[in-house]
Amino acid sequence: MREIVFDTETTGLDPAVERVVEIGAVELWNHIPTGRNYHTFVRPAGRKVDPAAFDVHGISDAFLADKPLFEEVADDFLEFFAGARLIAHNAAFDVQFLNAELARIGQPPIDSSMVIDTLPMARRKFPMAPATLDALCSRFSVDTSRRDKHGALLDSELLAEVYIELIGGRQAALGLVVDTGEPLEGSEEDLGRIAPRPVPLPPRLSADEIVAHAGFVASLGKDALWWRYIERPEPAAAAS
Repeated sequence: MREIVFDTETTGLDPAVERVVEIGAVELWNHIPTGRNYHTFVRPAGRKVDPAAFDVHGISDAFLADKPLFEEVADDFLEFFAGARLIAHNAAFDVQFLNAELARIGQPPIDSSMVIDTLPMARRKFPMAPATLDALCSRFSVDTSRRDKHGALLDSELLAEVYIELIGGRQAALGLVVDTGEPLEGSEEDLGRIAPRPVPLPPRLSADEIVAHAGFVASLGKDALWWRYIERPEPAAAAS
């Protein structure tokens, strides 16, 4: 199963007028990072970075002056996100901004059924506890030493670790399959299922042990539960 953990940075808080300035994303396959990332800065045509937003992410108008417009990166962005389940923290914020950008260039919106929000996941798992990304990183001992400002790619990498912990920790990523380097096929349920052994293992009980066990079960009476699992002996033939 392919998942994309993503984050955005913006010029402000209102998706109707503010613009996306950075998109970062991390690819997971069966909850394991593949090493494939997506990252781009975006020049917000006709919009300046709000000072409050700059205090959060540190991305300035001067820095963005030579960056591509959203329509110039849209094809790569859509290709990377296509067909994957999308994971974000406070996902409504990021999705609204991306959908506003997509609408401006005549593209359909992100399918909300493909989006998972880790914020309500965290609130359900830890009621009354802080549920910010920083708080969750601290709870799960995720290293944030590189993070002095918000950044879309770095925050996506941190959220990927938090998300894996929220769904059950590293155990959720264990799979009894051989890594061939090729993508796995099938549904999530199928991928978690182990194929039956083609040839059964030989029995480990000796003939004497089988006879002794049958004798023990017989001593328990004809209604013993064990008779459901072993073959009853044939009754002895009457003497002629």
